[in-house]
Amino acid sequence: MDSTTAARLVQLNRDFYARFGADFSATRRRLQPGVTRLLSTFERDASILDLGCGNGELARALARRGHRGPYLGLDFSLPLLHDARSLPEGFSAKFMEADLTKLSVISDQLSVISHQLSVRWSLITCFATLHHIPSRELRLQLLQTVRELLAPGGRFVHSNWQFLNSARLRARVQPWERIGLTLADVDAGDYLLDWRRGGEGLRYAHQFNEDELAELARAGGFEIAESFYSDGEGGRLGLYQVWK
Repeated sequence: MDSTTAARLVQLNRDFYARFGADFSATRRRLQPGVTRLLSTFERDASILDLGCGNGELARALARRGHRGPYLGLDFSLPLLHDARSLPEGFSAKFMEADLTKLSVISDQLSVISHQLSVRWSLITCFATLHHIPSRELRLQLLQTVRELLAPGGRFVHSNWQFLNSARLRARVQPWERIGLTLADVDAGDYLLDWRRGGEGLRYAHQFNEDELAELARAGGFEIAESFYSDGEGGRLGLYQVWK
């Protein structure tokens, strides 16, 4: 995939979440089982940088379990960030609009924030987000920045949508020609999916496999500490991994 196509797909998803952010948020009012499983392993004083924080469900869950450490959530969808700010009183969380494909541009700012908190990020999460980043180049740039932002011994925890494991979701796959592209313009594992709540929308997603994630982990300087499937039909709609 060339950089022009990648930029088009980033903009496609940006437009989708700007238009359908409120409708999408209404379908995301609870944590997925895989996220809940990992949440139980988070230290209550961990400093958490949440990439693709969406409507703040993770932050609300942290607040309910008495999390004491600093939390910063990043997302590029203003409608989702608006919902994210409705948190229980007494829980200190910050949210910031950010394009994760340009995370390296604001990495110094994130380092300053963590320095002001007298910590480095001990835990960086990226639930249901990495699969929306097009091209290996942009994913690797993101992962290299994550590596730089993590404290020594820190963990990068992420989940990736396995939509092809569902017949219902496979029916949402649309031809690339609907947005003026062809199969030759994109990479293996790339798909265009429709959305039908509050109108019809289109968004980009990538179906990762375990080998592909293993290669990305090596290229980004990580080791995979844990990997499992969870969520949805048959417990196989999300592929979760913990990297160190």
